[in-house]
Amino acid sequence: MKNILVLCTGNSCRSQLAEGYLRHFAGDKASVYSAGIETHGVNPKAIQVMAEDHIDISKHTSNHVDEYLSVPFDYVITVCDNAKEACPFFPGDVERFHYNFPDPAKAQGTPEEIMEEFRRVRDMIKVYAADFVNKHILK
Repeated sequence: MKNILVLCTGNSCRSQLAEGYLRHFAGDKASVYSAGIETHGVNPKAIQVMAEDHIDISKHTSNHVDEYLSVPFDYVITVCDNAKEACPFFPGDVERFHYNFPDPAKAQGTPEEIMEEFRRVRDMIKVYAADFVNKHILK
């Protein structure tokens, strides 16, 4: 069983989407956590766009990275540049991965345009998560 941490700035959106998809694709082959270098609560639009894809993240919580410093992670995935720069040191043989996904919470426009940006980023994260699991967990 592999331990995966997804790290973002506020643990409200991108890391929550990634946690949902990594759990979905990895099943019982990995324990997946997400955290932020701050905590902002789980974004309701993130919950909504995941529900559209039949994944329930409504029970997820927004956690601070310090809560997991004692977990022996195999993989740490940063999903924004800010988290990559501020990521704490994790002891042991931790493989780090980084992908700077756009922040849909910063989207502007009509409510529908904002939701379309959430869906676009969700779909990018879904592809990344499926690929990650296939390459590193199910190999």
